[in-house]
Amino acid sequence: MKRMLSIAAAALFATTTANAVEIEVGYPYSHLFDVTYEKIMQDFSKAHPDIEVKFRAVYESYEDGTNTVLREAVSGNLPDVTMQGLNRQAILVEKGIAKPLEPFIAKEADFEKDGYHKAMLDLGTFNDKVYGLPFSVSLPVGYYNMDMMKKAGITELPETWDQVVDACGKLRAAGVKNPIFWGWNITGNWFVQALMWSQGEPTVKNGDINIAGAEGLRTLTTMKDIFRGCDMKNLSWKDALSAFSAGDVAMMYWSTSALGAVERAKGDFELKTNEFPGLDSKPQGLPAGGNAAMMTSTSTDPERLQAAWTFLKFITSGVGAAAVAETTGYMPPNKAANEIILADFYKRNPNKETAVRQLPLLREWQAYPGEKGLAVTQVIYDAIESIVTGEQNDMEELQEELVEEVRDLLPSPRS
Repeated sequence: MKRMLSIAAAALFATTTANAVEIEVGYPYSHLFDVTYEKIMQDFSKAHPDIEVKFRAVYESYEDGTNTVLREAVSGNLPDVTMQGLNRQAILVEKGIAKPLEPFIAKEADFEKDGYHKAMLDLGTFNDKVYGLPFSVSLPVGYYNMDMMKKAGITELPETWDQVVDACGKLRAAGVKNPIFWGWNITGNWFVQALMWSQGEPTVKNGDINIAGAEGLRTLTTMKDIFRGCDMKNLSWKDALSAFSAGDVAMMYWSTSALGAVERAKGDFELKTNEFPGLDSKPQGLPAGGNAAMMTSTSTDPERLQAAWTFLKFITSGVGAAAVAETTGYMPPNKAANEIILADFYKRNPNKETAVRQLPLLREWQAYPGEKGLAVTQVIYDAIESIVTGEQNDMEELQEELVEEVRDLLPSPRS
């Protein structure tokens, strides 16, 4: 059964013509992107009244988005366009679900001039073919309630995790009951990869899990130090974002993607973002989050396929990418958006500029190889949760168990 969702009511589509071509689209994270698509659709419907866009029920997360599309492929009920996490594109390519965009790109006269530069296209390129056009790019950052920080006498924002733990102690001494939320439960084990890349190491190397060494152990012990040293509550990510916005959490480490939502929801306090802390100094790298638009239409109607491409290109164009920056904390991958449309935007919005300053640290957000890649994500998630809850305190033992369990799920032989 198709799950359909109307964006901001049918009024958005009132300008479509009676014989408009209909396409269906799926995207993740309602709390982040509903407002973005509302803004985009106002412009798209005016520019293309001959195309009617119907949105399917929003994916809960990137993992949910991928699982949903995999199920829909079996039932023959795929959307025409789906927004997938940058680290989840490969599986849709490998299974032949995603369509290559090369035939459509080849017909575009000024594709590069429209802002689609090589670095952007590389994020969605597999086997030398473009399958996804990146829609948004994010990096992890620190969010700070400066009223709480000042109350605890903290004037310099922490640059390392040791300094974060020290700040937690000062905040507790000042009466702050919930000093921190550290986004361990963010999609795709993103913060595990952030701690690994901070040390200059990928989480996956030569087809094998790369947390068996010293960097992997330090990743686990750093998480334990933060959770124990800050007495962090085991909040869901939704509850954590709500708690920070309400002024109940002093420091939150999360994706820059949530900035627009936090700004719209926050109480009466001074909000400041700052670079993601490192272990001994600033991180050597950080994983690129975000999502890409992929065409998964099963239609053979040339008009419908062209309509799907028209929508896909519009949302990733300079206009669409600018809407992403204006309504969220994501950075637009489109060069035209950054260099022309948003020339003065970041100067007026310094909290959204934090992630831009970290762009030189951009590294791959890795997918786990093989058919059981999503299962690997869950195994690592469960392991981290055991640290959060206090169930597991021996990080060397946890490391050994985790590596063994993950390797059982990875393809072999590994090189």
